[in-house]
Amino acid sequence: MAFFDTHTHLDYLAYETNEPISLLVENARKAQVEKILIVAVMAEQFKNLEKITALFPNQLCYGLGLHPLYIQQHQQDHLVLLEKLLNEKNERLVAIGEIGLERAIPELLTDELWKKQCDFFEAQLSLAQQYHLPVNIHNRKSQDQIFPFLKRIQLDKCGVIHGFSGSYEQAKRFVDLGYKIGVGGVITYARANKTRNTIQRLPLDSLLLETDTPDMPVFGFQGQPNRPERIAEIFTALCELRDETPERISETIWETSCSLFS
Repeated sequence: MAFFDTHTHLDYLAYETNEPISLLVENARKAQVEKILIVAVMAEQFKNLEKITALFPNQLCYGLGLHPLYIQQHQQDHLVLLEKLLNEKNERLVAIGEIGLERAIPELLTDELWKKQCDFFEAQLSLAQQYHLPVNIHNRKSQDQIFPFLKRIQLDKCGVIHGFSGSYEQAKRFVDLGYKIGVGGVITYARANKTRNTIQRLPLDSLLLETDTPDMPVFGFQGQPNRPERIAEIFTALCELRDETPERISETIWETSCSLFS
């Protein structure tokens, strides 16, 4: 089996644990995680992710985006920089992300900041459309607000709804548009009935595996930074929910991941 961790902040894990990227990549490979996508959240990370992934081009790829959590820091110049880097067409730059809308933090929902969130989200979707790249979408308490944007701005390769924890009906709407659903540590918790039921019912080829390293710890590792190798626990939990064989699940998700982030 081979795994593709389709959503990490590996640079943040290295900083938090003071471990070299080489060790993090090696630990992941020992757990059959052959590919890792690192996504940006702020413009100051952009060049660093380019350098990090150059060290391990067969294992690491990256996405560039401006995350809605940091909407107060984002500037128009950051969108200009993003487009400049997209235009350079680095082969390891395979996605625009992490982008999206954030509705769980009241301070970010003032009229001014909500409009800025929407403007930056739309601008980055338009760049994804222009450069034929998939998107990696943050959607905390914002699935219903995000959907109209994705329906209106149609992308060649669509992308993934990261860390999805909504209802089956919400997920199916995204899948019907062509988007994939990110399956992470949430499904390792028995109490997460709604998410587990959703992942159980969706088409297998609409699912991707992700850790959100160093966030979203899996069950049994609460309080510790998450790591790409813990995708094995997520995979085990997924196999318990699905009717397909583990081999079929692994093969399908690997092919889907590689096709989307090629």
